[in-house]
Amino acid sequence: MNRLILILIFFSVSLLAREEMFPTQECPAFNNMKHTQNTHSVHLDKEKKYTILRHYKGQNLIVVKGEHPAQRWVDEQCFPKRSESSNPLNVQRVESKVIGIDNGLDQTQKYDYRNISKQNILTLSWHNAFCETHRVKKECKRSLFAFGRPNYSEKHFVLHGLWPQPKNKNYCGVDSHTVAMDKHKQWNRLPDIPLSDEVKKRLQKVMPGVASNLHKHEWIKHGTCYGTGAERYYADAIKMVEQVNDSRVGDFFKKQIGKYVTFQQVRTVFDRSFGVGAGKRVELKCHKGLITELWLHVGSGSDDLGALLTEGKQTRSRCQGGFVDKAGF
Repeated sequence: MNRLILILIFFSVSLLAREEMFPTQECPAFNNMKHTQNTHSVHLDKEKKYTILRHYKGQNLIVVKGEHPAQRWVDEQCFPKRSESSNPLNVQRVESKVIGIDNGLDQTQKYDYRNISKQNILTLSWHNAFCETHRVKKECKRSLFAFGRPNYSEKHFVLHGLWPQPKNKNYCGVDSHTVAMDKHKQWNRLPDIPLSDEVKKRLQKVMPGVASNLHKHEWIKHGTCYGTGAERYYADAIKMVEQVNDSRVGDFFKKQIGKYVTFQQVRTVFDRSFGVGAGKRVELKCHKGLITELWLHVGSGSDDLGALLTEGKQTRSRCQGGFVDKAGF
């Protein structure tokens, strides 16, 4: 009889310990009770409910789904007191702070475009030069079926990112767990971005880095500070990339593949393409004698790149010239 009572007590305690709660803080979740190791820099997400397996000496042993190890130790204060959590009305969910994530497809009409970041840098990569030093990247591997047919990225500038300024303006409203994943380059684990089929298709064309989840990183770090959802952020960036490639700038770089180009030539062709003064808003980036990127300092409030460059800040460039790399290693 006594044995039966002990078994019932054991199961009752186990059931009480296995409760589910939303955390009240974005605490780190450690592998051990001493808090000396945190694989993948896991932090609690206040939007998610966690199973609490055990209470012990001011700590909770919880389950973090999708992680290895899944069982983690966190401070007990990271969750509401059990008396508070017993009433479901006291459990409040915090709305997502990351614009355009976990809200379904981005509804652009929600946003006031007067709040778009006033100063930005559009960063464009010359993909051939990028692949010289990143040969193992997925976007740098050519398919056998593409033999003899040049990829778009081999003769055009491609999108690296659109960065709201000043440069320390990043990770706006992003929880610490997601920031940690991004900083550790775990981009494949970042949340999917809700984009329309049209924007996805255009983005894959002008941003080969999508193959390596660069688009997720750029949205999390920079896009969340742009002032709109992901749909508008990438639509704006794509338009600017296309305008560069469809202009005299795009034609100039195609014709100069394999040749040396000076920074003054680049500024001159920008002035001819987008108006006098546009070239003063352009920086040239180089590495080992190769032109790697163009940084365009742009403003906001227009779909026309010429007007955006007029509103951008004037800048200087350390790189004064380089070779326009051709495809292949």
